[in-house]
Amino acid sequence: MTGVVRMRTVYLRPGLTGGLPESCCVIGVTPLLRELILETLRVGMLADDIPEHARLAAVLADQITHTREAPLRIKLPTDARARAVAKSAQVDLSLAVPLSELVRGSGASLRTIERLFVQETGMTFGRWLQRVKALHALERLAAGDSVTAAGLAVGYDSTSAFIAMFKRVLGTTPGHYFTDSGPS
Repeated sequence: MTGVVRMRTVYLRPGLTGGLPESCCVIGVTPLLRELILETLRVGMLADDIPEHARLAAVLADQITHTREAPLRIKLPTDARARAVAKSAQVDLSLAVPLSELVRGSGASLRTIERLFVQETGMTFGRWLQRVKALHALERLAAGDSVTAAGLAVGYDSTSAFIAMFKRVLGTTPGHYFTDSGPS
């Protein structure tokens, strides 16, 4: 993915971070969270003994804690057979190749591959492939492609079907993803 990126960093006291993920992750930034971050940066170092600062920190921490993790990466299966199927599925996302065809030559049955995907990625092959397509489309949109072109690139002849899939996977429509700063 290429393009302009803006990043803001806010550090919170450990006492305010209960409920946050244990490891590093990307979260969707809602319009409210964006404004809270910008206000925090405008104010500067927040002091606990200033009531306005304490309230701002509390609301900021609350919003961060209740914001969903953005699904910006996709887990590949570790089993060599399932990984081969996953890589084959990603060769040309504009083609609708059935799983039964992708499994041929993998050394595993259709049922085994289906079971491995659930065990190793936490989702069915179909859901996994939808997420792969949504993330690829997101890259295309970030590069300036239209919603229709991004949908066609990942195998959707119908723009409305593509928008529905994108919203189901990423939490917002393609047209609003960047203007809303991601999923809310």
